[in-house]
Amino acid sequence: ISRQRYWGTPIPIIYCDRDGIVPVPDHDLPVLLPEEVDYRGRGDNPLKRDPAFLNVECPRCGGPARRETDTMDTFIDSSWYWYRYLSPKKADGPLDRALVDRWCPVDQYTGGAEHAVMHLLYARFFTKALADLGIVGEREPFRRLFNQGQILGADGERMSKSRGNVEDPDEYVARYGADTVRLFLMFMGPWDQGGPWSPTGIEGVHRFLRRVWTLVLDPGGMEAGDAEAGRLPVGEDEGTAATAIRRAAHRTLREVTADYEAFHFNTMVAKLMELTNTLFRYRGTAVAGGSAWSEAIDLLLLMLAPAAPHITEELWSRRLAERGEAWRSIHTERWPTVDEAAAAEETREVPIQVNGKLRDRIEVPVDIATAELEALVLARPKIAAILGGRKPERIVHAANGRLVNVVVPE
Repeated sequence: ISRQRYWGTPIPIIYCDRDGIVPVPDHDLPVLLPEEVDYRGRGDNPLKRDPAFLNVECPRCGGPARRETDTMDTFIDSSWYWYRYLSPKKADGPLDRALVDRWCPVDQYTGGAEHAVMHLLYARFFTKALADLGIVGEREPFRRLFNQGQILGADGERMSKSRGNVEDPDEYVARYGADTVRLFLMFMGPWDQGGPWSPTGIEGVHRFLRRVWTLVLDPGGMEAGDAEAGRLPVGEDEGTAATAIRRAAHRTLREVTADYEAFHFNTMVAKLMELTNTLFRYRGTAVAGGSAWSEAIDLLLLMLAPAAPHITEELWSRRLAERGEAWRSIHTERWPTVDEAAAAEETREVPIQVNGKLRDRIEVPVDIATAELEALVLARPKIAAILGGRKPERIVHAANGRLVNVVVPE
């Protein structure tokens, strides 16, 4: 761990001709580096030429001794930092065991693969060593590891000033805002794969956030030039429309929750875009601003908050003010619970096979009876044409009726 240079954490060791290697006493810790050193010379560690730092008394015999001049790499600190974070001001020891037992091991470790290869090795070593010393109870520091991908330059190479392919995020933040940039990075592709940078699509993400803003603040407005604006979808009244809104919101909540837990951020953003599009279809109608609409808007903001913290905080505060409620941050709200009854499917698609080959698909109610399903299958024009008047030998229902296979003589 030694480094022959001035900067770095001093190694608390003293060398005495009489007593040998002597640890610096606890009451003399931490060892502080001098604020000024002489860099002139042979290019070696300047601490060796600093008498005030180098020459000390031996803590055991009081005789002349020399302080260690090598320093430790920063990995020494980062190999156990999560323990120290629990009690950063603790002065009589490195960590608070009660807090470690309460909070550790760390539930989720996230980092780039190249960084994690070495840091994970050091962190695991430190944890095992601390466990052997009886300082902590666990032998593994992290429960779960996730390596995110690396965003490369537009040329497919690692971003580097020497290659001239570095992208400055501040320019995009200044133009679109931090939330747009965050969402765009999530939306670029699977989080664990990374890939080359491309600004294509950032306008679409920015447009999505503007649509969220419009939905929250102007539910009664209508899109200019849209002939269907202000009208409920064909076949829906206010009751069925409210049901459709709640179904879309809670189905999205169920899927987005799973996406967050699995780090599938790109599909999470896509599903929030789909929900936004659905709500826009009802904007300006009789149900916009109603209880189902209000619930869906709250769910949309809560689901979006971890990915777009600024716009959601602003919109959430405005909704609270509109309702006359005291301000509270959206980021202190509990994650919402899915209403499974509201999210339940009313219909399902059933693939139809004839002798094991896919021939057709049919949309049926989820609670359709087996005999009714078979009758609908046999009445389908494609299936009737294949049968040519022949009666099936049998009809097989697979996966609890989610696939029907009609078996006929060859």
